[in-house]
Amino acid sequence: MRRRLSKLAMPGLAALAFALAPAAAHAKDKLPPDTFSVTMPMPPAPPPANGSIFQGAYVPLTSGGRAGAVGDIVTIQLVERTAATKSNAAGTQRDGNVGLTPPATGPLSLFNPSDIAMGGGQQFKGKGDASQSNALSGEVSVTIAAVYPNGTMLVRGEKLLTLNRGDERVQISGIIRAIDISPDNRILSTRVADAKIRYVGKGEIARASQQGWLQRFFAIISPF
Repeated sequence: MRRRLSKLAMPGLAALAFALAPAAAHAKDKLPPDTFSVTMPMPPAPPPANGSIFQGAYVPLTSGGRAGAVGDIVTIQLVERTAATKSNAAGTQRDGNVGLTPPATGPLSLFNPSDIAMGGGQQFKGKGDASQSNALSGEVSVTIAAVYPNGTMLVRGEKLLTLNRGDERVQISGIIRAIDISPDNRILSTRVADAKIRYVGKGEIARASQQGWLQRFFAIISPF
């Protein structure tokens, strides 16, 4: 009876694996919710009835066209380069010898010096190396989503490239300072605090560089 139940359960488990694996692979490739949409500027407040002729908002002459309000555009230059290298080595060695010379006469003269000589040695060598490097370059124009009382600003945005063989998407968000923005409204990505940069792709090229869903499924359940 137990063998019969196991025979009935195996096809069911296989069918469940075939049904869930594509859904899991699709969920993994699915992009997060669209939280990088363009932030539109806030509507201007109605001018106060103070009888003045000029009711426009005050803008300092020193600021020029530098971005600083919600909805303004800032171009982030991606200059991300990281490199890490780690290596270690260890070696130990120890030797020891013990030897006795028996007397030339008497009962102990039957032994040869080589019969009561001992020696031992121990040696160990170990070495490990690890290295990793990443690079990302380009430009992404984002919008200011919020301006905080201390002068810092929250920026976020994305760039979507639709090519003939797939899509490429770059998403970035973080906190910047007004002093780090250049006169042409550019800022280096190394000046973005709490930066979250996401570069993903989908399509034929991205699928070709990944394992198949069935191979990933067996890699997860494999005990080796």
